[in-house]
Amino acid sequence: MPEAAMKLLLVRPQVPAPLDPNFAPLILAKKNYLKHVEGSAYFLEWALPRADGCARYKLPVFEENHEYVEASIYLAGVLIQEMIWQRSASSLLLSGPAKICEALKKAYSAGGEYEFEASSMPNVCGTPDKAFEVKIVQAADLPLAKDTPQKCGKDANGCRLAFDLGKSDIKTVAVQDNEVVYSKETEWDVTNPDPQYHYDAIMKALKIAKEALPRVDAIGGSATGTVSGDNEATWCDIFPNVPPAVYKEKVVDIFNRMAKDLAGDVPLKVINDGEVTALAAVQKIGKGNI
Repeated sequence: MPEAAMKLLLVRPQVPAPLDPNFAPLILAKKNYLKHVEGSAYFLEWALPRADGCARYKLPVFEENHEYVEASIYLAGVLIQEMIWQRSASSLLLSGPAKICEALKKAYSAGGEYEFEASSMPNVCGTPDKAFEVKIVQAADLPLAKDTPQKCGKDANGCRLAFDLGKSDIKTVAVQDNEVVYSKETEWDVTNPDPQYHYDAIMKALKIAKEALPRVDAIGGSATGTVSGDNEATWCDIFPNVPPAVYKEKVVDIFNRMAKDLAGDVPLKVINDGEVTALAAVQKIGKGNI
C-alpha cells in the first residue's frame, strides 16, 4: 500500500480486534477518505456490465497531482474488487482523471494487482473464451445501473425437497408443511472429473430424501459459485476438475436435468450458497438488505 494510502485508509476501530489488534476495516477507511476528499471537483466513475445487469459507482477523488491521489487509486481498486465479487462483471469501464484510470486499467490487466479477478471473471460469467476487458470511456458512455432481482419463496408449505452442495458433502432435506421430516449429509468427492459421478451422487441422495414425502411440490437448492437466474450452474467450483468443454455440455444444465428426472415439471430454484445464508437471515430477523 502506498504511503499516501496508508495515511488515509489505515484506520483502526476504537475497540481493537482481540485476535488482530492491527485490523483496519474498509468501512472506516472509506469514511476517513470521504471526509478528507470532501469538496473535490473530481470524480471517478465505473461500470461493471454483466449478462443480466450492470453495477455502477461514483467516487470523489483527489486531483492527479494531489499528495493523496494514491489513496484514491488504492481505494477505488479495492471497491471495484469488492463489487466484482458481489455482482460479477464481463468487463470494467472507467471514466475520470486520466492518471487514476490508467493506474486502475493496469491493475486489472495481466500482471496487475487484480490479475486474479480479471482472469477469473470470464469463468464466473460463463464466457471462458472471452477475455475480461478494461476500457477508459467518457462518463456519458457508461451504461446505466441495472439489477435483475431473483424471486425466492420464503414459505415451506406442501412437500418440498432441498439440497446444499458443499465441497465436503451433499446436504439433503425433505420438508412437509414447514416441518423437516428428513435431513442427511452425504460425503462426496468434488475432485472427480466425471460429471456423471456428480449427477449420480446428488440424485441418489435426493431420491432417498424423496422417499420421506408423499409427493414433491417444489425443489430448492444452493451451490457455491455462479448460478444463473435460470438455475444453470454457470461456474460452480464444486466441479473443479471437469474439463471446460465437458462442463459446458454436462454441468451447466445439471440442476434442471436433476429436477426434471426427479419430480417432473415442479418449480425449481437454485441460488448461490451465500445468498441462501442471506435469505435465511431475512427470515430470521425480518429485515432486508442483509
